[in-house]
Amino acid sequence: MKLIAGLGNIGNKYTFTRHNAGFMLVDSIAINAGLNFKENPRLKCFMTKFISGGEEYMLIKPTTFMNLSGEAVRAVMDYYKISVNDVLIVFDDISLDIGKIRFRPNGSDGGHNGIKSVIQHLGTKDVPRLKIGIGPQPNIPSEVYVLQNFTKEELEKLKETMAIAKDGIACYFTEGMQIAQNKYN
Repeated sequence: MKLIAGLGNIGNKYTFTRHNAGFMLVDSIAINAGLNFKENPRLKCFMTKFISGGEEYMLIKPTTFMNLSGEAVRAVMDYYKISVNDVLIVFDDISLDIGKIRFRPNGSDGGHNGIKSVIQHLGTKDVPRLKIGIGPQPNIPSEVYVLQNFTKEELEKLKETMAIAKDGIACYFTEGMQIAQNKYN
């Protein structure tokens, strides 16, 4: 089983905030596949599954809020016995412009509390990830910027980015990280 974990914050007031780009991408995948998320309180997330190319995939959205995302990712991985090599964490990146995505096989948290929690709970920086650009950040604190809603224009650009990111995810799981990086970074 492959796990795609979108990071974000639950609740209507966060739905279209920049920090919810990860949720928005897994929501887009689910909508296109006609899937509905169901809450699993024990695993601290909303989840849904689908099969593509003979492989089973799980999409999750942690219910822990961003800063504790690792709790849900770890719980799902333990319960379903999913290897870190079969995981892709999807989250917003303030250092990338809107419209840009970047696959990375590993790395630091880069100041992102959601990925920091994932790294802490998995005990490794070798966590495959897909960053979705939400920048450039204006001259305001990042914790304020990431909780602002996208503008109408930014949402339009983000829709295009989501389509590209979905293709990138398919490439990542079928052809590997290096090819996904070469094609989509």
